[in-house]
Parts: sequence; structure tokens; C-alpha cells
Amino acid sequence: MTTPPRLFDAEQIARNRARRSGPDNFVRDLVLEDLADRLSTYKRDFARAVLIGPDAGTLPQTLVTANGPVSAVRIEAFAGEEYPALPEGEQDLIVSLLHLQVVNDVPGHLARLRRALKPDGLLLAAFLGGETLTELREAFLAADLAVSGGASARIAPMAQVRDAGALLQRAGFALPVADVETHRVRYGTPFALMAELKALGASNPLADRPRRFATRSLLAAAAEAYASRDSDPDGRVRATLEIIWLAGWVPHESQQKPLRPGSATVSMKDVLGGSTP
Repeated sequence: MTTPPRLFDAEQIARNRARRSGPDNFVRDLVLEDLADRLSTYKRDFARAVLIGPDAGTLPQTLVTANGPVSAVRIEAFAGEEYPALPEGEQDLIVSLLHLQVVNDVPGHLARLRRALKPDGLLLAAFLGGETLTELREAFLAADLAVSGGASARIAPMAQVRDAGALLQRAGFALPVADVETHRVRYGTPFALMAELKALGASNPLADRPRRFATRSLLAAAAEAYASRDSDPDGRVRATLEIIWLAGWVPHESQQKPLRPGSATVSMKDVLGGSTP
């Protein structure tokens, strides 16, 4: 088996998080609100549940489904290891929040989570993806080309929702579902966005990142490019935040199976009430 490429630097991620101003995180709060809405639709009892996420002590100890409260074991997503330690025994539910976007081997980690679930167990995962920070990425690309004549890795690559369901299937999950929640956040200036990313511990996590600090001329060029491309009439700038949600079940004989080709008992002609082409 080939070793997955090392895109993300776990030690740098730890340093970024250590420099944070505090545990407040509006992105995590958005995801937790969405998680509550999604879990409320499941008519299922989950006797053993795990909740993986950043700042585990701030995560809820009790989740709520349509059947009532679920006690969850909270696990820190960024405890110094790429893969968080999981409790012994098979789980009924694993929820992973804002972690997969900095995992080097996503299919391998998803397969690991599947092995920790019992048959017919559920995985829910939310991570940053899609067009998240695409405005900042394009601004730095333009600034790098203008200042130094080349591009540097400054914004982490993001998975697209169209690929997310395939990741679940590759990891062995059944009935995979992937969708995306898109948010537009506005800031007074591009520098305000950069400052918030630093405060959230979300500075550049790439292993192949530039080793020199960005110069004033580069930052100024990036801010100018950002404002020229993505500012509103009131002068504030837009930033895109896309959160991809995954849901998959460990295969079990009780789950719904697709019909075999040719096994339909009702013709299209009967459904449409006329002849079919």
C-alpha cells in the first residue's frame, strides 16, 4: 500500500491552536446548531455515542435525537495525534466535527471510524470544504504573482461535495449521503478576516507552506486584490464558508437494498398513463 501524501503539518496545527486568543469559535457554533437539527430527524436509539471535535470540553455531553437524549463521550480532535483515540468497544454513533479537513489520509480515517462502529451504526461528519476561503486563496495567488512572480501554498486545499459521498463508499459505508451548507461572512477589511483566522487557530496548516513570514508588500497586495474582487457596495468584503456534511451507515442486513435491474413490477407506461418512447 502507498503512503498518503503529507499535506498537513500536525505540529504546525498544534502551534496555531496554542496561539489562539481563546476557545470561542463561531464556525464550531454554526456546526453544532446544524448537528442538533440533523440529529433531531433520526428516530433511533444510540446507546453508545462518541463526539469528536475541537475543544472537546466545550462540546455538548448530551445529543438529542427524535427518540430523546443521547449521552456522548467527547474526544478532542486535536490532541497532538492525527487520529483521535477512540473508546474501546463498538459504538452506535460517531460524530466528527471540523477535523477531516486537516487529515492526510481521509479514506483511511473514515475506514478506521467504520471499524469502531457496530453493524448498522451511524457516522455523521462535518468539515470545511468546497469553496471555503476561495476569495482569500485567489487574492493571495494574485498577490504572489504580482510581488514575486510565482505562487505559494497559503490556503489548504478543500474537498468538493461531489467527491464526499465517494469517500464514504471507499471506506465501506452504506447508504452514503453528502450535502453542503454555504455561509457568507462579511468583514470590514481583508486584514480583519486574516486576524480572525489567526484567532481561530486556522492559519496555514500545510506541510509545504512558505517558511518565511508574509511581507508587508505581499499582505498589502493581497488585501488590495481581495477588496477589488470581493467587496460589497458598503466597502465590506465577503468570505465564503462551506461546511460539507457526510452521513453513512455500517452495512447491515436490515438496511434497504437497491432493486435488481429488471425486477420492477410496475411499468413506466402505467405510471405515465400513456405510451413511452
